[in-house]
Amino acid sequence: MRIVFLLLLALASLTPAAAQQITVAAAASLTEAMGDVARAFEATRPGVTVELQFAASGVLLQDIAGGKPADVLASADADTLARGIQRRLLLADAQREFATNTLVLIVPTDRNSPVQRLQDLARPEIRRIAMGRTATVPAGRYARQAVDALRLWPAVQQKIVAGDSVRAVLEAVASGDADAGFVYGTDVALAGKRVRVVQTLSVQTPVRYPATVVAASRQPALARDFVLFLNQPPARAVFTRYGFGAP
Repeated sequence: MRIVFLLLLALASLTPAAAQQITVAAAASLTEAMGDVARAFEATRPGVTVELQFAASGVLLQDIAGGKPADVLASADADTLARGIQRRLLLADAQREFATNTLVLIVPTDRNSPVQRLQDLARPEIRRIAMGRTATVPAGRYARQAVDALRLWPAVQQKIVAGDSVRAVLEAVASGDADAGFVYGTDVALAGKRVRVVQTLSVQTPVRYPATVVAASRQPALARDFVLFLNQPPARAVFTRYGFGAP
Protein backbone atom coordinates (compact mmCIF):
# COMPACT_ATOMS: atom_id res chain seq x y z
CA MET A 1 0.00 0.00 0.00
CA ARG A 2 2.87 2.29 0.89
CA ILE A 3 4.51 1.51 -2.47
CA VAL A 4 1.33 2.49 -4.34
CA PHE A 5 1.17 5.75 -2.42
CA LEU A 6 4.78 6.56 -3.24
CA LEU A 7 4.19 5.81 -6.93
CA LEU A 8 1.19 8.13 -7.00
CA LEU A 9 3.20 10.83 -5.27
CA ALA A 10 6.02 10.46 -7.80
CA LEU A 11 3.59 10.67 -10.72
CA ALA A 12 2.02 13.78 -9.26
CA SER A 13 5.41 15.45 -9.09
CA LEU A 14 5.89 14.79 -12.82
CA THR A 15 2.53 16.36 -13.77
CA PRO A 16 2.98 19.82 -15.36
CA ALA A 17 1.73 22.79 -13.37
CA ALA A 18 -1.82 23.82 -14.14
CA ALA A 19 -1.99 26.12 -17.16
CA GLN A 20 -2.74 29.77 -16.47
CA GLN A 21 -4.91 32.01 -18.58
CA ILE A 22 -5.65 35.70 -18.55
CA THR A 23 -8.25 37.58 -20.54
CA VAL A 24 -7.25 40.93 -22.02
CA ALA A 25 -10.06 43.26 -23.05
CA ALA A 26 -8.59 45.69 -25.58
CA ALA A 27 -9.76 48.61 -27.71
CA ALA A 28 -10.77 47.63 -31.25
CA SER A 29 -7.95 49.70 -32.76
CA LEU A 30 -5.45 47.36 -31.05
CA THR A 31 -6.79 44.17 -32.65
CA GLU A 32 -3.83 43.20 -34.82
CA ALA A 33 -1.07 44.60 -32.61
CA MET A 34 -2.41 43.12 -29.38
CA GLY A 35 -2.69 39.71 -31.01
CA ASP A 36 1.04 39.79 -31.73
CA VAL A 37 1.85 41.16 -28.27
CA ALA A 38 -0.17 38.37 -26.65
CA ARG A 39 1.80 35.75 -28.56
CA ALA A 40 5.07 37.41 -27.55
CA PHE A 41 3.99 37.36 -23.89
CA GLU A 42 3.00 33.70 -24.13
CA ALA A 43 6.44 32.91 -25.54
CA THR A 44 8.03 34.24 -22.36
CA ARG A 45 5.62 32.33 -20.10
CA PRO A 46 5.33 28.61 -20.95
CA GLY A 47 1.94 27.32 -19.92
CA VAL A 48 0.33 30.77 -20.01
CA THR A 49 -2.33 31.66 -22.58
CA VAL A 50 -3.82 35.06 -23.33
CA GLU A 51 -7.42 35.29 -24.46
CA LEU A 52 -8.35 38.52 -26.24
CA GLN A 53 -11.61 40.44 -26.40
CA PHE A 54 -11.96 43.46 -28.69
CA ALA A 55 -14.59 46.19 -28.77
CA ALA A 56 -14.91 49.92 -28.17
CA SER A 57 -13.24 50.86 -24.88
CA GLY A 58 -16.48 52.04 -23.29
CA VAL A 59 -18.27 48.83 -24.29
CA LEU A 60 -15.51 46.76 -22.69
CA LEU A 61 -15.88 48.72 -19.45
CA GLN A 62 -19.63 48.15 -19.54
CA ASP A 63 -19.00 44.42 -19.98
CA ILE A 64 -16.66 44.38 -16.97
CA ALA A 65 -19.26 46.26 -14.91
CA GLY A 66 -21.79 43.63 -15.94
CA GLY A 67 -19.61 40.83 -14.61
CA LYS A 68 -17.97 39.60 -17.82
CA PRO A 69 -14.64 38.03 -16.83
CA ALA A 70 -11.49 39.96 -17.73
CA ASP A 71 -8.08 40.45 -16.17
CA VAL A 72 -6.71 43.46 -18.07
CA LEU A 73 -8.37 46.43 -19.77
CA ALA A 74 -6.36 48.19 -22.49
CA SER A 75 -8.22 51.34 -23.49
CA ALA A 76 -7.83 53.91 -26.26
CA ASP A 77 -8.27 56.74 -23.76
CA ALA A 78 -7.57 57.66 -20.17
CA ASP A 79 -11.16 58.70 -19.44
CA THR A 80 -12.46 55.14 -19.71
CA LEU A 81 -9.88 53.90 -17.22
CA ALA A 82 -10.61 56.82 -14.90
CA ARG A 83 -14.31 55.95 -14.86
CA GLY A 84 -13.50 52.32 -14.15
CA ILE A 85 -11.17 53.24 -11.31
CA GLN A 86 -13.76 55.59 -9.84
CA ARG A 87 -16.29 52.75 -9.86
CA ARG A 88 -13.70 50.41 -8.33
CA LEU A 89 -13.83 48.12 -11.33
CA LEU A 90 -10.15 48.73 -12.16
CA LEU A 91 -6.99 49.07 -10.10
CA ALA A 92 -5.46 52.54 -9.98
CA ASP A 93 -1.98 51.45 -8.91
CA ALA A 94 -1.50 49.10 -11.87
CA GLN A 95 -2.25 51.50 -14.73
CA ARG A 96 0.41 52.25 -17.35
CA GLU A 97 0.40 54.10 -20.68
CA PHE A 98 1.86 52.00 -23.47
CA ALA A 99 1.11 53.61 -26.85
CA THR A 100 -0.03 56.75 -28.64
CA ASN A 101 -1.90 57.38 -31.87
CA THR A 102 -3.24 60.12 -34.14
CA LEU A 103 -6.76 61.00 -35.28
CA VAL A 104 -7.24 61.36 -39.02
CA LEU A 105 -10.04 62.38 -41.35
CA ILE A 106 -10.53 59.92 -44.21
CA VAL A 107 -12.61 59.72 -47.38
CA PRO A 108 -13.28 56.89 -49.86
CA THR A 109 -10.59 56.65 -52.54
CA ASP A 110 -12.96 55.65 -55.34
CA ARG A 111 -14.76 58.97 -55.54
CA ASN A 112 -13.77 62.56 -56.25
CA SER A 113 -14.40 63.87 -52.76
CA PRO A 114 -14.57 67.63 -52.18
CA VAL A 115 -13.27 67.09 -48.65
CA GLN A 116 -9.74 68.44 -48.34
CA ARG A 117 -9.92 69.57 -44.71
CA LEU A 118 -12.20 69.34 -41.71
CA GLN A 119 -14.16 72.47 -42.59
CA ASP A 120 -15.30 70.87 -45.85
CA LEU A 121 -17.56 68.50 -43.94
CA ALA A 122 -20.04 71.38 -43.78
CA ARG A 123 -20.42 71.38 -47.59
CA PRO A 124 -23.96 70.43 -48.70
CA GLU A 125 -22.77 67.57 -50.95
CA ILE A 126 -21.32 65.80 -47.89
CA ARG A 127 -24.29 63.91 -46.47
CA ARG A 128 -22.95 61.08 -44.28
CA ILE A 129 -20.03 61.42 -41.83
CA ALA A 130 -19.03 58.33 -39.86
CA MET A 131 -18.00 58.90 -36.24
CA GLY A 132 -17.73 56.59 -33.25
CA ARG A 133 -20.42 56.85 -30.61
CA THR A 134 -19.15 59.46 -28.18
CA ALA A 135 -20.56 57.61 -25.17
CA THR A 136 -18.47 54.50 -25.72
CA VAL A 137 -15.93 55.03 -28.52
CA PRO A 138 -12.90 57.19 -27.62
CA ALA A 139 -12.24 58.00 -31.30
CA GLY A 140 -15.73 59.50 -31.39
CA ARG A 141 -14.92 61.75 -28.45
CA TYR A 142 -11.63 62.80 -30.01
CA ALA A 143 -13.49 63.57 -33.26
CA ARG A 144 -16.07 65.65 -31.43
CA GLN A 145 -13.25 67.68 -29.87
CA ALA A 146 -11.79 68.38 -33.30
CA VAL A 147 -15.17 69.40 -34.70
CA ASP A 148 -16.02 71.57 -31.70
CA ALA A 149 -12.67 73.36 -31.89
CA LEU A 150 -13.80 74.78 -35.26
CA ARG A 151 -17.42 75.27 -34.12
CA LEU A 152 -18.60 72.95 -36.86
CA TRP A 153 -20.97 70.78 -34.83
CA PRO A 154 -24.20 72.68 -35.73
CA ALA A 155 -23.32 72.29 -39.44
CA VAL A 156 -22.50 68.56 -39.33
CA GLN A 157 -24.62 67.17 -36.49
CA GLN A 158 -27.43 65.94 -38.74
CA LYS A 159 -24.93 64.18 -41.04
CA ILE A 160 -23.33 62.02 -38.36
CA VAL A 161 -23.62 58.24 -38.74
CA ALA A 162 -22.69 56.70 -35.39
CA GLY A 163 -20.40 53.66 -35.36
CA ASP A 164 -20.05 51.11 -32.57
CA SER A 165 -16.25 51.11 -32.88
CA VAL A 166 -13.50 52.84 -34.81
CA ARG A 167 -13.29 49.78 -37.05
CA ALA A 168 -16.99 50.13 -37.91
CA VAL A 169 -16.28 53.73 -38.92
CA LEU A 170 -13.36 52.60 -41.09
CA GLU A 171 -15.52 50.05 -42.89
CA ALA A 172 -18.32 52.58 -43.44
CA VAL A 173 -15.94 54.89 -45.28
CA ALA A 174 -14.06 52.11 -47.09
CA SER A 175 -17.31 50.65 -48.40
CA GLY A 176 -18.62 54.04 -49.52
CA ASP A 177 -21.49 54.04 -47.03
CA ALA A 178 -20.10 57.29 -45.60
CA ASP A 179 -18.61 60.30 -47.39
CA ALA A 180 -15.99 60.80 -44.71
CA GLY A 181 -15.06 59.54 -41.26
CA PHE A 182 -12.77 59.82 -38.26
CA VAL A 183 -10.37 56.97 -37.45
CA TYR A 184 -6.91 56.49 -36.00
CA GLY A 185 -3.82 56.75 -38.13
CA THR A 186 -3.01 53.10 -37.43
CA ASP A 187 -6.36 51.98 -38.86
CA VAL A 188 -5.83 53.38 -42.34
CA ALA A 189 -3.46 50.69 -43.61
CA LEU A 190 -6.08 48.02 -42.87
CA ALA A 191 -8.35 49.43 -45.57
CA GLY A 192 -5.65 49.20 -48.20
CA LYS A 193 -6.30 51.62 -51.04
CA ARG A 194 -9.99 51.97 -50.29
CA VAL A 195 -9.54 55.12 -48.18
CA ARG A 196 -7.21 58.07 -48.14
CA VAL A 197 -6.27 60.51 -45.40
CA VAL A 198 -7.13 64.13 -46.07
CA GLN A 199 -6.05 65.58 -42.74
CA THR A 200 -4.31 64.60 -39.52
CA LEU A 201 -6.25 66.38 -36.80
CA SER A 202 -5.22 68.22 -33.68
CA VAL A 203 -7.25 67.23 -30.64
CA GLN A 204 -7.47 68.77 -27.20
CA THR A 205 -6.75 65.43 -25.50
CA PRO A 206 -3.76 63.51 -26.94
CA VAL A 207 -4.61 59.99 -28.14
CA ARG A 208 -2.95 57.76 -25.54
CA TYR A 209 -3.50 54.10 -24.66
CA PRO A 210 -3.39 53.07 -21.00
CA ALA A 211 -3.93 49.62 -19.50
CA THR A 212 -4.59 48.34 -16.01
CA VAL A 213 -5.70 45.31 -14.04
CA VAL A 214 -9.38 44.51 -13.55
CA ALA A 215 -10.25 44.54 -9.85
CA ALA A 216 -12.09 41.21 -10.10
CA SER A 217 -9.20 39.48 -11.89
CA ARG A 218 -8.60 35.87 -10.84
CA GLN A 219 -4.97 36.18 -11.95
CA PRO A 220 -3.96 39.61 -10.61
CA ALA A 221 -0.21 38.93 -10.47
CA LEU A 222 -0.11 37.61 -14.02
CA ALA A 223 -2.34 40.48 -15.17
CA ARG A 224 0.11 42.99 -13.66
CA ASP A 225 2.95 41.27 -15.46
CA PHE A 226 1.09 41.61 -18.75
CA VAL A 227 0.49 45.33 -18.20
CA LEU A 228 4.20 45.83 -17.51
CA PHE A 229 5.07 43.75 -20.58
CA LEU A 230 3.26 46.26 -22.80
CA ASN A 231 6.17 48.68 -22.33
CA GLN A 232 8.96 46.14 -22.71
CA PRO A 233 11.04 45.89 -25.92
CA PRO A 234 9.21 42.92 -27.53
CA ALA A 235 5.83 44.65 -27.18
CA ARG A 236 7.24 48.06 -28.09
CA ALA A 237 8.60 46.60 -31.34
CA VAL A 238 5.13 45.27 -32.20
CA PHE A 239 3.38 48.58 -31.54
CA THR A 240 5.98 50.44 -33.58
CA ARG A 241 5.52 48.02 -36.48
CA TYR A 242 1.79 48.76 -36.52
CA GLY A 243 2.34 52.50 -36.46
CA PHE A 244 1.69 53.32 -32.79
CA GLY A 245 3.88 55.84 -31.01
CA ALA A 246 5.60 55.45 -27.66
CA PRO A 247 4.08 57.18 -24.62
